[in-house]
Amino acid sequence: MVNLLTVFMYIPRKQLTRLKQLVAPNKVAVIYGPRRCGKTTLLKKYLETVKRKYLFVSGEDIIVQNYLGSQSIEKIKDFIGRRRLLVIDEAQKIPAIGANLKLVVDHLPGVSVIAIGSSAFDLAREVGEPLTGRKYTVLLFPLAQMEIGQIENRADIDAHLESRLIYGSYPEVVVTGDDQQRKLYLQEIVNSYLYKDILELDGLRHAKKIVQLLQLLAFQIGKEVSYTELGAQLGMSKNTAEKYLYLLEKVFVLHRLTGFSRNLRKEVSKNPRYYFYDNGIRNTLINNMNPIALRDDIGMLWENYIIMERLKRQAYKGPVSNNYFWRTYNQKEIDLVEERGGKLFGYEIKWQGQSLRPPREWAEAYHDSDYTVISRKNYLDFIT
Repeated sequence: MVNLLTVFMYIPRKQLTRLKQLVAPNKVAVIYGPRRCGKTTLLKKYLETVKRKYLFVSGEDIIVQNYLGSQSIEKIKDFIGRRRLLVIDEAQKIPAIGANLKLVVDHLPGVSVIAIGSSAFDLAREVGEPLTGRKYTVLLFPLAQMEIGQIENRADIDAHLESRLIYGSYPEVVVTGDDQQRKLYLQEIVNSYLYKDILELDGLRHAKKIVQLLQLLAFQIGKEVSYTELGAQLGMSKNTAEKYLYLLEKVFVLHRLTGFSRNLRKEVSKNPRYYFYDNGIRNTLINNMNPIALRDDIGMLWENYIIMERLKRQAYKGPVSNNYFWRTYNQKEIDLVEERGGKLFGYEIKWQGQSLRPPREWAEAYHDSDYTVISRKNYLDFIT
């Protein structure tokens, strides 16, 4: 196992303010996000500001599971004692966590709860219905450029752009200047953390198939994905391929973008596109950490980076929007379409930026929409 970096630099996270706002008596604040993206560090920074007594436990601890999974009010009350704040890391490991947290917030006056999970399909499913009206959610990504920009000037940002495209934005990756350490760290994530939540599900033991699936998707960024074709290439059914992709979304490895259509005959909307939460993970999966000058996939890297940074901005700062891509059968397309405030905003993402007019079909069908080319000249305003 790689000796992971000990990091002393802390880059302030935008979601810390939101977390402070959401922690309230008899409510549960749920923090979701990829493994190793900084959820526990965010939580510890929050706890540094807490004056009251709190209980910080891990859901992987069998004793914690015994108490907080008991569905016994008295047993849970004895465990929490006089503390008014309960903090649970890896909360999805606790049996019936949603029902048990409901007992906490309904029967222990004044107690606040923070639950952390790297597996949305476990934790979200467990806390969904039982905690209706009793919970708030905080989504944490790997570092956003708007966060990294707090410790960088414009010259630094320009100098480090290539590193972001190749090695990504996990906190430990950003704060080290050594490319070899970055490679080792990303390999550790891919080998030890990336599929952990999926492989712990009953009946899902095909790590090799998951890797192969992700490798295929790594070469299809910005292209529609056919579940039937993926299944055929991997020797599995269409439904199995679709199921794996759904789970990879829920553990924050992939993000799915669907096609936009107002039912015009020429518009393609059936198959989705997939983007990786982090460029470094994508490049590690295909074992390609070559510099940009030696690559033929810079368009994919740039599009993946811009899409994910835009999603981070939306989550942390706004604007709230519905996100799509747009394409016609004759190959006219727009990489990102945002629907907000009753209006459409189209964005074409270009590494070699140039001033382009929107596709004629788009302009004719959606004449009140906006259209912008996102290039290296204007991308910072778009993502920060």
